[in-house]
Amino acid sequence: MPDRIAVLGTGLIGGSIALGLKERTDAVVVGYDRSDEDLALAATLGAVDEATTDLAEAVCDADIIIIALPVGAIKETIDRLTSLPLKAACIVTDVGSTKSEIVAHAQKLKQQDVIFIGGHPMAGSHRSGMKAAHSLLFENAYYVLTPDPDTSLLAVQKLSRLLHLATKAELVIMDPVHHDRVVGAISHLPHIIAAGLVNMVGDYNEQNEWFHRLAAGGFRSLTRIGASHPVMWRDILLSNREELINLLDDWVLQINNMRDAIHEGDGDRIEAFFARSKRLRAQLPDRKKGLLAPVYECWLDIPDVPGEIARVTAILSEQGVNISNIEVLNNREELPGVLKLTYKKEHDFKRAVACLKEAGYAVHADRT
Repeated sequence: MPDRIAVLGTGLIGGSIALGLKERTDAVVVGYDRSDEDLALAATLGAVDEATTDLAEAVCDADIIIIALPVGAIKETIDRLTSLPLKAACIVTDVGSTKSEIVAHAQKLKQQDVIFIGGHPMAGSHRSGMKAAHSLLFENAYYVLTPDPDTSLLAVQKLSRLLHLATKAELVIMDPVHHDRVVGAISHLPHIIAAGLVNMVGDYNEQNEWFHRLAAGGFRSLTRIGASHPVMWRDILLSNREELINLLDDWVLQINNMRDAIHEGDGDRIEAFFARSKRLRAQLPDRKKGLLAPVYECWLDIPDVPGEIARVTAILSEQGVNISNIEVLNNREELPGVLKLTYKKEHDFKRAVACLKEAGYAVHADRT
């Protein structure tokens, strides 16, 4: 008999996993959500075989339960599951971006002969909801599982194989505490820093509006994650607060060291700071998907004559390239071109760069 899998939450993450399950396995997928709209869309797109707003109905006889909900709702859902008659040896997993608190909270499921294995698919997107879901969202990304040391090896292998098939991600086993420190450093802390910069410049702008007028180009790119969902990030940071306190302390040391170097006029120290940063950034993996959604952008110089932008868009349209955004840049600080083109998908980005170069444009491309 094929596995019966309950996906609790049919938004971007749950919807994408469900689509992958239906495309690449023979599992029967039951979708649960409080949103009738997302459920209806999931059914229309073929992501689920059954759809319900009743949690008990969704998890009845489920072999595997995937809690694809925000961090703030995962513990509440675990509590609700403890009061329901779950199938013996059922595997429960989640997709939360913090693990220690959730794994500890899920220990109560052991009383029901249920196996909990924490999970975190490490890829992001700028969009949300079932409408943004797609079956390859996690392809070429890492998918972390955080089982307890006493968790059945067969259960870990079964879940790993299923998720690898469904997501095409690379499964990694990791200790929950180690996971939270790593993710805290590469995702949670950057969101705090970005939001802090935006808030600080916003304070300055109240006294002088030129701060926002000139905050184009690099500043917008650097701080784009500062526009993330406030409630979601409140819950994530509070769930990972112990690791984040340590990380913030380390960040303060970094900033204080740079402040001291500037105050003392220590040019060698400043140069070494940026040289090391440049060297380490070049060592970052280029082909792996990560928690911070990639941005595909290119810039090109065009003459200031009527119809030139239309010519660029016509070239891309003829090649079937989908442009996410087009922007004429007045502030050229640290930017290599006057026309900025943004793409949601890597294949559109690569095709655009190739055909624009072929058309004779000097294209400056980057993927951040």
